[in-house]
Amino acid sequence: MSRIRGRDTKPELILRRALWSAGLRYRLHHGVVGRPDIAFPGSRVAVFCDGCFWHGCPTHSVSPQTNGSFWKTKIRKNMARDEKVAAALRSEGWSVMRFWEHDIKSDPEMLAGRVKRVIRKSVELGRRL
Repeated sequence: MSRIRGRDTKPELILRRALWSAGLRYRLHHGVVGRPDIAFPGSRVAVFCDGCFWHGCPTHSVSPQTNGSFWKTKIRKNMARDEKVAAALRSEGWSVMRFWEHDIKSDPEMLAGRVKRVIRKSVELGRRL
């Protein structure tokens, strides 16, 4: 597990390229609660790129054959932490967006468009960009 990267993962890089191509400029691992993978501090939008295995994707998550109880507990804790972080960010006025790894790989441009719409809406609500 020590070789598992917490940042600059392939899905994260794919989404960052799509966001950059859409004209969006962002901060990486911004120092707010939960350290979002991608953050737009001016409009207070936090984006997380969740791996299907590590965050318990309902479509693609599989239980490992060995040490199953450990992994179930670990993934359950990750999911609880994700909810807690999202709630904390929302209470501070942030919009939280979470994208599954498989969605990022299949259509990153569509997700970049969604992020752009949330940022635009945030700006319309009075937050500065």
